Amino acid sequence: MFRNLSLEALGLSGQQDSELIESALSNGFKGVSLDLPAFQQRVQSQGLDRARRLFESAKLKFGVAALPFSPAAADAEFQAGLAQLPAWAELSAQLGCTRWETSLLPASDERPYHANFEFYRARLGQVAQALAARGIRLGVGFDAAPDARRDRAFEFIHSAEATAMLVGMAGASNLGLIVDLWQIFAAGGSFDAVRKLPAQQIVAVRLADAKTGTQPGDAAADSRVLPGETGVIDAIAALTALAELGYDGPVTPTAHPSRFAGQGRQAILKAARESLDAVWKGAGLTPSGKLAAVAK
Repeated sequence: MFRNLSLEALGLSGQQDSELIESALSNGFKGVSLDLPAFQQRVQSQGLDRARRLFESAKLKFGVAALPFSPAAADAEFQAGLAQLPAWAELSAQLGCTRWETSLLPASDERPYHANFEFYRARLGQVAQALAARGIRLGVGFDAAPDARRDRAFEFIHSAEATAMLVGMAGASNLGLIVDLWQIFAAGGSFDAVRKLPAQQIVAVRLADAKTGTQPGDAAADSRVLPGETGVIDAIAALTALAELGYDGPVTPTAHPSRFAGQGRQAILKAARESLDAVWKGAGLTPSGKLAAVAK
């Protein structure tokens, strides 16, 4: 597995490619998240070779890309997204980015649970089928924060186990899970469920901790802090387990923007680097993300 930088996951706005690359390299990241629509625009204006030249020179991977539209979008928007998927997938594959991510909405005002389950099962299956031709896997995440479900008519999936069930019933071998430590904790779940997954079902990993005193099942989104910061969530044990499973994908540090109130960009990146360094070393991982004791 490798360290992946997502500016969005740290509450930062976009940068020029050269600045993003400098931020990643200066802070020990081996990959960066890909903004597909923005990169596609650069390809259209500059050509593919020129648009990716800096990333190739820096030997940075594109770790993961977000599905450019929501699976829960209105019909017209969803169909428009499906129509553009082949072009997005082709570009992503050419860039070596074969992992995408999306997330379920944890509640609905239109569809009760079982109807919503079928709605997502069908739509995720359609998206996965379109991506499979280019060898792209789609990871599905969930939102466990109670605020995201409050005052909505019908609750929906907000746990790892239920997400895994939905993914399994979608009938697509290139569908998997986003393992987000904070979301698992907030849902009142355990990392033990992840230990039972085959490595190929884990598409991407997000590392975070929770503020001291945060209670599972009642965690507000702003309680998400950097991995290893408080020890409420055991990121070291999670990384060790992922290495034992043979997971080889991106690991992205995440925190709520309020964690960095009053801090500048460089201070935020430094804090993310140091937190990830600490849990990486605590798990006994080599720079390439393997357990040092068994690395060859």
